[in-house]
Amino acid sequence: MAKPALKVLAHNFTIYRFQASDTIPASVLGGSFFWVGKTDEELSIVCDSSIELAGGKKSTDWACFKVLGPMDLSVTGVLAGISVALAAARISIFAISTFDTDYILVKSTQLKKAKNALTKSGFMVDDFRPN
Repeated sequence: MAKPALKVLAHNFTIYRFQASDTIPASVLGGSFFWVGKTDEELSIVCDSSIELAGGKKSTDWACFKVLGPMDLSVTGVLAGISVALAAARISIFAISTFDTDYILVKSTQLKKAKNALTKSGFMVDDFRPN
């Protein structure tokens, strides 16, 4: 099976961690891209870095690769292939999966290295960020 194409999203993102009892800030819901994960232990939010949230812990300056899809839910190994390529280059990731596709965040300082590692591993990467 051919490896899927990836696209680098134009914006930087921030990853937040809140208490499980906290509510989702309304400002997040107005964004064009956000992800919310809630468990009995935490509330995690990924959103455009232009949205500043108060409280909680945060990790800033993340770039995001989108796996171009949609992909059928029965497809296997896509996220594994991406994470193996990036792990071999010693790049940590934050992965998000949706019904249609996967998103892989890497620190912006590692973006060029990540693109090179993915390209070497056979992924086609389109970067729409200005240089």
